[in-house]
Amino acid sequence: MALDPSFKMVVLAGGVGGSKLLVGLQRLLPAEQLTVIVNTGDNIELFGLYIAPDIDIVTYTLAGIVRTEMGWGIEGDTFACLERLVAYHGEERWFNLGDRDLATHLYRTQLMREGVPLHEVTERVRRHFGLGMTILPMSDEHTPTTVLTTEGPLHFQEYLIRRRTEPKITGLRFEGIESARPAPGVLDAIAAADAIVLAPSNPLISLGPILAVPGIREALQARKDVSLAISPIVGGRSLKGPTDRMLRDLGMEVSAKTVADLFRDIVDHFLLDQQDAAEAPAIRALGLEVTTAQTLMGTSEEKVALARTVLDWSLA
Repeated sequence: MALDPSFKMVVLAGGVGGSKLLVGLQRLLPAEQLTVIVNTGDNIELFGLYIAPDIDIVTYTLAGIVRTEMGWGIEGDTFACLERLVAYHGEERWFNLGDRDLATHLYRTQLMREGVPLHEVTERVRRHFGLGMTILPMSDEHTPTTVLTTEGPLHFQEYLIRRRTEPKITGLRFEGIESARPAPGVLDAIAAADAIVLAPSNPLISLGPILAVPGIREALQARKDVSLAISPIVGGRSLKGPTDRMLRDLGMEVSAKTVADLFRDIVDHFLLDQQDAAEAPAIRALGLEVTTAQTLMGTSEEKVALARTVLDWSLA
């Protein structure tokens, strides 16, 4: 596959689902031609540390050190420090922070307390791991996602991990998003991209916060003709995480078409799994071009195959 050296691709991604696609793209695309814009709505402060789960998942995955079976954390990590912290606080252990993973959070928190913005911290960590692509947080501002439930508001991490998605969702709130700004480089990357891809991440709480940052959705609307979204729903179920549960709780159909409808104003092309080929006519009726392919990414070969499909679309 011949690529023009000036070719640029931008991927909007959450954590595990987005990182799988990025692994495939990393194998096919020169690193300097790839920019990843990462959700920061999952960010949380715990034990006095500023934690950016999706940024770390993407970084660790591309660096080849992620806990493979989980999709987060560092392979072979231990949890001695966390166990002692939990004992000191006298509370349950619900958010896992490995010992080597803690070094990242300590480093990030120290720099941010010194006034270094999140995008610069992310850049320094990227360089530490020798990664050639650009990794950008959606914003430098702290805009945590609050999940509104029948049991009251919960930080997304509490809803997902502590409560295991048990409470029924009634809505979502991105705290402080109205005053947030895209991180430096985000709008420029979108404007300069030859192809823009919305990874198969949760459309509500992984891609939703990115699109809610003032200016980002508008920038994507201006580049709609070079944009593709990949469905995270296959056969009526989410590939990873609580997407299906959240859509259902909010009264939406759990289908690829629902995801396509959420993104119809910012993409011209939609990629859905071959299992859902019957939905293609309804998605085309939304005004989108449709491609069907194998989108499950359980193996390295499947990650590369989906990435190749995405690159073929971008070069067509």
